Amino acid sequence: MASSEPGPEASELPPKATGSLNPPTGPLLIAGAMPQPAPSFSRDTVLRFAEVSIFLVGVIGAVALGLGITAYFAEHSYVYAYLLAYAGFRFSDLLVRDDSIDGTARQELGNRIAAQLPLLLMFAAAPFERTYVYGGTMPESIGALGLLLELLGMWLTLGARIQLGYFSRGDPEHPYLVRSGFYRYIRHPVNAGTFLVALGWPLEYGAPVTLLVTLIIGVAILRRRIASEEKILLARFGEMYETYQRETDAVIPTLW
Repeated sequence: MASSEPGPEASELPPKATGSLNPPTGPLLIAGAMPQPAPSFSRDTVLRFAEVSIFLVGVIGAVALGLGITAYFAEHSYVYAYLLAYAGFRFSDLLVRDDSIDGTARQELGNRIAAQLPLLLMFAAAPFERTYVYGGTMPESIGALGLLLELLGMWLTLGARIQLGYFSRGDPEHPYLVRSGFYRYIRHPVNAGTFLVALGWPLEYGAPVTLLVTLIIGVAILRRRIASEEKILLARFGEMYETYQRETDAVIPTLW
């Protein structure tokens, strides 16, 4: 009869060696899941970058046209500072903006180009006025004031866009009305900031006529843009936005 007890050969076998194999330490992948590609710029973003680049070249051309053959451009560092800051502002604004959040409708390419023409005229008119109407130079304090106004507008615009994008993320079916930060005091800080940036340019050349025209046309454009945006926001938020309108001003606290 065979014994059920293990023989000495079986009981004395050494444990099976596992060698030097170690458990894997790399990232675990879920079965069937494919690694996600790194995020990249969309075609629309690339197009916007190209538009801004072409526009900035147009700005330099407009400034050169207004200056003629004078050396004013090379002699005033505040003009250089303004243009460099403006270029950085346009690209930064492109990166942080979200048209689907701030109520700005997507525009066709032709409309976007047409919207830049008044700015190009302003960039040409200010140096032209200084060169061919007044001549000479102006106090550097005026140029410094223009640069300060531009930087203030940049801070207001970019800060408001970043804040709007941060607080508006969430459920698309239940949008959130941002009422803190800049939006606690005015409803359209982005528009107010871009307007300040534009007003700074005529001050770089001490061009009062260009400044006055920019102010008048800018206010008209600003009113139309605000009316268009608030129509969208009223449709989205209803009574909540009506209350917000009654409690705040559009672009200038206590004035407008």
